[in-house]
Amino acid sequence: MTTETFAEEVRALERLDLEGLRREWRRRWDAAPSLRSADLLRRNLAWRIQADVFGGLDPETREAVFRKGRPSTGPLLRPGMRVAREWRGVRHEVEILDVGVLYRGGKFDSLSSVAREITGVRWNGPRFFGLRAARAAP
Repeated sequence: MTTETFAEEVRALERLDLEGLRREWRRRWDAAPSLRSADLLRRNLAWRIQADVFGGLDPETREAVFRKGRPSTGPLLRPGMRVAREWRGVRHEVEILDVGVLYRGGKFDSLSSVAREITGVRWNGPRFFGLRAARAAP
C-alpha cells in the first residue's frame, strides 16, 4: 500500500458511522473492540492501518509504554526521596530505594505494601501517600 492509498483509506473512515467502523474492523482483523465511541474506534482503526503499513511501535517504545509498575502520571520517585503521611495521629515516613521502599527499618516492594502494613487493608500506595488524587465519585 502506498502513502497515498493509506491516506485515502484513513480519510474514508470519516464517512463511517459506529457500525460501519465495526464492519471495517471485522473485515480487516476479525472481532471489533466493544467501544461505544465512533471517534475512538475511528482513531484506533486509523492507527492499526498505519501500523500495518508503516510498522508499529519499535520494541523499546513498546516496552516503555507497557512497562509495569511505573505510573503514567504523577511524580517520578527517585532513590533517596522521602515520602510521609500522617495516619491516625502517627507520622509514617518511607524512603525510596533503587528497588522498593524502606519503612521503619524494613524493606517493602512498594508504597502499596507499606500502606497495607500501616492500615491493615489494601490501599493504592501513591494515593495513600498523597501522590495521586482520588477518583471523583460517578
